[in-house]
Amino acid sequence: MYGVAGLCASLGIAGAAGAADTLLEAAASGNPTRVGALLAQGADVDQRDSRNNTPLLLATAGGHVAAAGRLIDAGADVNASNWMHDSPYLLAGAEGQLQILEMTLAHGADLKSTNRYGGTALIPACERGHVEVVARLLAAGVAPDHVNSLGWTGLLEAILLSDGGPRHQAIVQLLIDAGADVNLADRQGVTPLQHARERGQQRNVELLLAHDAH
Repeated sequence: MYGVAGLCASLGIAGAAGAADTLLEAAASGNPTRVGALLAQGADVDQRDSRNNTPLLLATAGGHVAAAGRLIDAGADVNASNWMHDSPYLLAGAEGQLQILEMTLAHGADLKSTNRYGGTALIPACERGHVEVVARLLAAGVAPDHVNSLGWTGLLEAILLSDGGPRHQAIVQLLIDAGADVNLADRQGVTPLQHARERGQQRNVELLLAHDAH
């Protein structure tokens, strides 16, 4: 939903240049050499800016894999959240940052943690069509039927908030294969199959019908 520039602005990254502690700057700009040097000098790996972002969260927002790796290797908290309830793990999932996601999963990512909409990392990944991320999160054990505060599962978001194209068809199949309840309806009682039919998503209709959807 965010472009990199918009996401960085929403996290307050542009303002980090004025911060006294330059680890935040180095992480936001994606400078792994500078990140490593500052850590070697004793910089706090989990320091916070005015919006409660950590260096790792800023590096993740910018898609800076090498800088994120340096921070994680130094013990950065992959679950540390900011004022918007984003964490490096959750943000990597939502933004399709597969390499950073893999690192967070290897360093204690909380699979049950939720974003400001009450959704796991899986749900926005389903919405945004991040097929490889969805597959990885399901393999890691994220629950396919978690319901967010809007009353939607990953399956519902993959249908409701997409054009039903090939990436979202692949995600619907992944969710079904992972045991998602194909009849788990939204708060109005509308099922994934009904939503797919209403939106003319014929392939998704076929996938759902093949697994006893109604």
